[in-house]
Amino acid sequence: MSVVDDLRGLILAGQYVPGDRLGEAELAETLGVSRTPVREALRRLQAEGLVEIAANRGARVVEYPREDLETIFELRARIEGLAARQAAAVATADDCDRLHRVALDLRDHADRGDVEAVYRLNADFHGDLVRLGGSAVLAQSISSLVHSPVLLRTYGAFDEEAMRRSVNHHIEIAAAVRAGDPEWAEAVMRAHLFSARASLLGPRHQENPR
Repeated sequence: MSVVDDLRGLILAGQYVPGDRLGEAELAETLGVSRTPVREALRRLQAEGLVEIAANRGARVVEYPREDLETIFELRARIEGLAARQAAAVATADDCDRLHRVALDLRDHADRGDVEAVYRLNADFHGDLVRLGGSAVLAQSISSLVHSPVLLRTYGAFDEEAMRRSVNHHIEIAAAVRAGDPEWAEAVMRAHLFSARASLLGPRHQENPR
């Protein structure tokens, strides 16, 4: 693995949490490399949105306020739920076959612990649903909400049970689309995103007592 892969893995595993300073010297010692590849890795991760680098302050893990993350997941549940609903209304047999294959591939990679492949296949699955819906407005709205660092952190926060639940949601969404059932597809998509929110943020009542 490269230095950027190693550092990304440490962040996603929670060894460095949002807001933590990422000192070049300390990282070089931890990773057993010189400071030059660490510096390049930090720039790469800045481009991915996982790291922020500021003059005179150095590098830190990007930190999103909890309120912003709550809003991102709430909006995604509404908009991607609508995308799943529309996809179920128009998908052809070939479309359904592709969705099912991607969902099964995602399950297989999740079973092997390949988070990078799961992230990629998840993007393919959700992108296919948006494409099937055929709405440029929906596609643009979802694109503005899907922050790569948030998604990567979410998968990094999944335990075995959460990952299995996420995988099963994809398979069930594919089944709902094949059944031509918009309500079912929308309901599972919303449950899928709210489950991911819980994995990343924990119980809501701790921050938002009712």
